[in-house]
Amino acid sequence: MSKIIDGKAVAAQVKERIKAEAAQLKEQGIEIGLAVVIVGDDPASKVYVRNKKRACEEVGFNSYEYALPEDTTEEQLLELVKKLNADDKVNGILVQLPLPKHLDDKVIINNILPEKDVDAFHPVNVGKIMIGNYSFLPCTPAGVMELIASTGTEIAGKECVVIGRSNIVGKPQAMLLLHKNGTVTICHSKTKNLKEVCRRADILVAAVGRAKMITSDYIKEGAVVIDVGMNRDENGKLCGDVDFDDCKDKASFITPVPGGVGPMTIAMLMQNTLTAAKVKHGIM
Repeated sequence: MSKIIDGKAVAAQVKERIKAEAAQLKEQGIEIGLAVVIVGDDPASKVYVRNKKRACEEVGFNSYEYALPEDTTEEQLLELVKKLNADDKVNGILVQLPLPKHLDDKVIINNILPEKDVDAFHPVNVGKIMIGNYSFLPCTPAGVMELIASTGTEIAGKECVVIGRSNIVGKPQAMLLLHKNGTVTICHSKTKNLKEVCRRADILVAAVGRAKMITSDYIKEGAVVIDVGMNRDENGKLCGDVDFDDCKDKASFITPVPGGVGPMTIAMLMQNTLTAAKVKHGIM
């Protein structure tokens, strides 16, 4: 029987650490602010924004929310980003994705100052992650690394397999595991013999976006299994990319969905915002 990695508990520990640091900075007259911009009425995005606002309150950050109508033009959104770039009260800027189809997310992200890009999506920050000289890490992959660390698993020398090659999770996840001296394989839709590749993994990170795709025959006995997926099953119930019930007795550690990686993503956003404030004030 595997041990379930409690993402809520690990996230709570991370936020407590951040709260303590934020309180110390406040005593020095340094307040931390996160600006979140949402365009349109996407229900999932509204939930994420609400959760981010709540997390800011928990750790003692100021939260600035900008809810723009669906028909906001690119020029209007860029004007807001420019204003937030120049605002000293704002340490981090997050533009909630996905944006409405008429807006180009690459153009918007590229106009956020790299030192305020707490999602770590700006090409400058992506490049820094590649060479290992970074201030910010993408929130979900950073959260995965915290969850792996919470198990006491040593990454160095381990076979690590990441299923998925997105810019948001798969690629940066592979780089972070590589920086910890893991031997990393990235799998995707063109990978041959996927099951065989996955069965080599001491650490398996599933970020493919297909409900319960990863069953026990993909998993090596005793592997650490991290499920980044967020899907709905045939009954409309929230589930991950990993068939939890089928895999839980074969893995040594496994994350549930919900309650695994999800809470960590917002905790690491808070960590990035704290880091941005510390860099700005020369504390790093």
